Amino acid sequence: MQKLILFRKIYDLILWIYPCINNFPENQRFVLGQQILNTLINFLKIVIEANSYKDKKRFLLLASVELDKVRFLIRLAKDLRFTTIRRYGMTTDKINEIGKLLGGLIKKFS
Repeated sequence: MQKLILFRKIYDLILWIYPCINNFPENQRFVLGQQILNTLINFLKIVIEANSYKDKKRFLLLASVELDKVRFLIRLAKDLRFTTIRRYGMTTDKINEIGKLLGGLIKKFS
């Protein structure tokens, strides 16, 4: 059940990020914005793979690395002022919630 919740939270984060990226400067939508989306989608793909294989821990650890990349890219967008502090806070809240779920799954399969 927790895996399904994790999938849904990541999917919801992707849906949340799309309109945020549309507010980036036009030239950055296809640079930093695309990096953020690609990393999030890759993160979701790894979680899907983790659900399909016996060695879940390996895939969940890979997913954790992708989540760290997302955190970095979102922070960079904030520091470059491509997003508001309020939106950044809301996004990091969503990311932190996902991180807690992911951490729980990693512990479960260790």
